[in-house]
Formats: sequence, C-alpha cells, structure tokens
Amino acid sequence: MRFRFRGTVMAAAAFSAFAVQTHAVNQRDDLSERDRARVEEVTRTADDFSEPEAFERMQGGAATTTKLINADIFSHPSATLEFAEQQRFLLGNGLFRKDWVTAPSSTQASDGLGPLFNARACQSCHIKDGRGHAPNGPEEQATSLLVRLSVPPSEEQEREILEGYLSSVGEPVYGGQLQDFAAAGLPAEGRVRIEYEELPVSLSGGETAHLRKPVLSIDKPGYGPLRPDTMLSARVAPPMIGLGLLEAIDEGDILAREDPNDADGDGISGRARRVRDETGQWKLGRFGWKGNAAGIMQQSADAFSHDMGLSTPLAPDHWGECTGAQAACRAIPHGAQPQFGDQEVPGDLLELVAFYSRNLAVPARRDIDRPEVLAGKKVFYEAGCAGCHTPKFVTRRDAVVPALAFQLIWPYTDLLLHDMGDGLADNRPEGMATGREWRTPPLWGIGLTKTVNSEASYLHDGRARTLLEAILWHGGEAEAAREKVVEMEKAERENLIRFLESL
Repeated sequence: MRFRFRGTVMAAAAFSAFAVQTHAVNQRDDLSERDRARVEEVTRTADDFSEPEAFERMQGGAATTTKLINADIFSHPSATLEFAEQQRFLLGNGLFRKDWVTAPSSTQASDGLGPLFNARACQSCHIKDGRGHAPNGPEEQATSLLVRLSVPPSEEQEREILEGYLSSVGEPVYGGQLQDFAAAGLPAEGRVRIEYEELPVSLSGGETAHLRKPVLSIDKPGYGPLRPDTMLSARVAPPMIGLGLLEAIDEGDILAREDPNDADGDGISGRARRVRDETGQWKLGRFGWKGNAAGIMQQSADAFSHDMGLSTPLAPDHWGECTGAQAACRAIPHGAQPQFGDQEVPGDLLELVAFYSRNLAVPARRDIDRPEVLAGKKVFYEAGCAGCHTPKFVTRRDAVVPALAFQLIWPYTDLLLHDMGDGLADNRPEGMATGREWRTPPLWGIGLTKTVNSEASYLHDGRARTLLEAILWHGGEAEAAREKVVEMEKAERENLIRFLESL
C-alpha cells in the first residue's frame, strides 16, 4: 500500500540563545490546525505490537521503492519523481559513479582529481549507494574508510570553533583528513593501518559474543611524522538512501527531542549540533557521523573537496586538502577548464549530484507482519532503543524537493548527538560535538546492508561485523538499553535482530 500524506560547556553557553530561539518553533508553521492534529496522530509512539502500524511498510512514504530486492536496491529513485526529475536523477547518477582523473588530461571534463585523494568516484566509498567497510586486518587496504585528523586548538582557534567558522584544527602538514592516494610523482600522505583486539561479551543463556576493538595507526607517512598530539578518527562511508527525506524533517520536530540536561530523568540527553551552512547562517547539523553538515549540497561539496580534491563553488580550492606545507602538491596543475566554469565541478554538476543524493529511495520493509518481527519490535521499544532511534516523522509541506513533501517516514533516528560512552569514543572533538558524541544514524534499510555490499560493516569506524555486535558496543546514554539486550533470553535477542533485518 502506498501512502502520500497530503492536503561542550563553552559551546553550550555560546549556543544557548540559538537553542532558546529554535525551541520556540516547535509549533510547525507549514501545517494547518487540522494537519497538525493528523501529524500528531500518525507519529504517536506505538503501544500495540500485535500487528503492524498503518503504512509501516512504506518507510519513505510514497517515495519508497518497491523494486526487486537485489544488490541495486539502494540505487533507485524516489517513486514520486516526475519524468523530468527522473532524468536529472540519472544524470546525477552518472556523475556519482564517474571516475575522475588527475590533470592535465585529454578528458577535460573529468580531470582535476587530487592531487591528494581517497577515491576516484563517490561510488568507490558509498558502494552501490550503501555503506563502506573497515579493513579486516592490518594488511588490508582501507578502500571505503577514511581517517580524520586534528590537533588541539589554540585560544583563537577555539573562539572560531565556538563561532562556527571552524570545525576542528587540522594537523599542520597533513590537514584535516589523511589522503592515502596521490597524483603520479607525488607521495600519498600515508597508509591506514587497523589492527583488532578481541573483546568477549557474556550474554544470558551462556552465549558469548566476540567484539573487535580497532587500534588505528598511520604507516609510511609521506610528509614526515604527524604532530605527536594528533587525534585520529576512522569513518566508514554511510549509506545514501533517504537523505532528502531527512533534510525535509521540520527542524522544530527534531529540536523538540533535545534534552541536554536529562530533565526527564530517562538517562538520554540528546542535543542538536548547530553548524554554519554555505550562506553562513546557523542551521541544524543533520548529516555526517557527528552532524557536521546542515544540508546535502554542503555535504556533497565537502566530499568532493576532501575525498577527491575537486573544487566546487562551495569549496573553490582546486587543490583540495593540500596544505600550505605541501608545496609540491599545490604546484601540480588543477583541472578547472574555462569552457566549463571556474571550478573542476561546476555548480550545475554539483546540483545534479545533490539532487541524486536527495532522491535515493528507501526500500519497502519486508515481513512486517511476521510474529517474530512484531515481537522484536516490542523488544526494541521495551529496551529503550526508540529513545534515540525515533521511529517516525512527517516531512514539511515546503520541502526542497516537492516529491518528498508531507510524507510519513520511518527513519529511526532523532538526528541528535548522544554520548555513546568510552567504548565508541574517538576522543576527537568536532565543532560542538565532543569526542564521545555521535549523531544517531538512521536505521531504515539496515536489514539490506549485506545484500548491497557483503563486506559492509557497522558503526562509525566499521568495527561491528553484525547488528548484534553494533548493539553491544553501545554505551553512555545507551548503556541501559545495551544491558537489557545482554540480559534478554536468546529468543528475544534473535527477535530483535529479526526486526532490525526487516527495516
């Protein structure tokens, strides 16, 4: 059935005025009184687990794809797109899959890669529009995982961070991200090396789960040793589905779930991250593992610049992550061609990639009425998982893409930052996000992760090989939920996983 719903302490102080202002907007200005009542009704927390909720199968509203389940299931357009929009989607798809080359090249519309880079194409990391994976050992190449770098800020840099003009301070020579590939004749910045320590976890019923704790290091640094106080954080590429729908959630609906001081005493203290968008305005950070981008256009431009060294109107430096200390890197020719524009990825191409990214459809759920799935859903709620993984929202009527407007969606995220404990901490602050905080990732489509990419792994650094491992790494605000899972009977845990696999 288809349903289109119609008709830090210093950081906290610095943003308090903004928080008060935005919390006042919890009454949506895009809804009539009648529509507001309808939205409140359909987004009410479930309390009956004997049968599926209405429209639950269509996770992305009317935009949900019902195509055949196979390795391409994350690569279909929103079902609500008009014909002309589908053509734009296909053009964006071509750019997303395009292999860029270093300059100068005979293929002038495709050169400008690097000089330092992590991948030649967006699709190289977001494999079939799904998530990447961590290497399984120290000898394996990190093909869809990157490493962020930063050093402690000076007093002046800390002010810039609080004012939102700086997210973190890059390593003086290597910058904010390690690039493990380089143009011919130029050394790469280094090689990511990940080893694992095994951590056994005892579960009720005599079971033992085996987690793997990553130990991250950089081999063969190409430009000398990194500063001793450099902080490292590994990140796998997240899945691309449903991004436009997340962008279309009303900001007030998200901010209404903030509880930075745990006023309700439930142990969950989510808080929004505020960032400056491409216009310099304060906005809610919705994208990235720590909520570092407000919108899809900004996120796309950052990826072009940092991951592939390609300039765009929003990130116009042709040499990407090459720092001033890497003189040979900045001396290499760039790929901007006067006949195409001032950047290597002109504005119209960036817009096509952003349109594609906004409209990758969420797949329909499977087996939603099976008894074990319904039992697993009940366990999900009873364990407290829905405290952060908010099941549903209704998107704004005036969404950027009209085809995504006023949809009942089921992303299972609150898009807020949460303290996830010591086990998952990267101890690397980013903007107002601490080294223990992560944005709640959406769960829709998570059951098809291995269908799309059999090597895919979970959590921000890909350490978890299974959904159960991912759950058992939860700590901090999620510690109580994790302990309930540990103490469950085996059948209950299996039902919980079966529910997640249906998403």
